[in-house]
Amino acid sequence: MPTVAREGQYRLVVNTRENDFEPPHVHVWVGNEDVCRIELNGGRFMDEPPSGEYRNILQAYTRHAEAVRRTWDEIHHR
Repeated sequence: MPTVAREGQYRLVVNTRENDFEPPHVHVWVGNEDVCRIELNGGRFMDEPPSGEYRNILQAYTRHAEAVRRTWDEIHHR
């Protein structure tokens, strides 16, 4: 699971093994916990983020969205 970016307490991770039916997405980790996923085509949360973290996580993702997408495409060849 390569970490694509770190932004404050958040770590944006692209898993190397994903189900074919899942849309392209990034996992957001805080410490040792996978707290939510963000769908790359629309930038929407696939899971409810931790309370009070919605805006901060979305801002962190937005700053690194291009690198996240590039990494997803390289790993999953989609």
